[in-house]
Amino acid sequence: MSELTAQRCEPCEGGVRPMGREEADRMMGQLHEDWSLTEDGLEIHRDFFFKGFNKTIGFVNAVAWIANAEGHHPDLEVGWGHCLIRFTTHAIGGLSQNDFICAAKIDALLPGN
Repeated sequence: MSELTAQRCEPCEGGVRPMGREEADRMMGQLHEDWSLTEDGLEIHRDFFFKGFNKTIGFVNAVAWIANAEGHHPDLEVGWGHCLIRFTTHAIGGLSQNDFICAAKIDALLPGN
């Protein structure tokens, strides 16, 4: 389990710089290998796959619970058998620690993933 799962998101209303590419690259090492960092270093994303719509929606509901508990919400694309999750901190126009905390907590939903 990543150290990130023990952390809590801090409110971010802007006024701080987004995480630099080097720091984001380092943080990626604490997430499941299926997470990707965009070329511009402003977003992380991962597509999760499931057998059937009901399992997908169950996962989406768990992600929504984490997002609400942390006060940090991803962009979700939901379809039959998959959920694409994208994190960026909109208030600062790039990545923050919060994005990685939530991604790690989502990884923890699926042990051994």
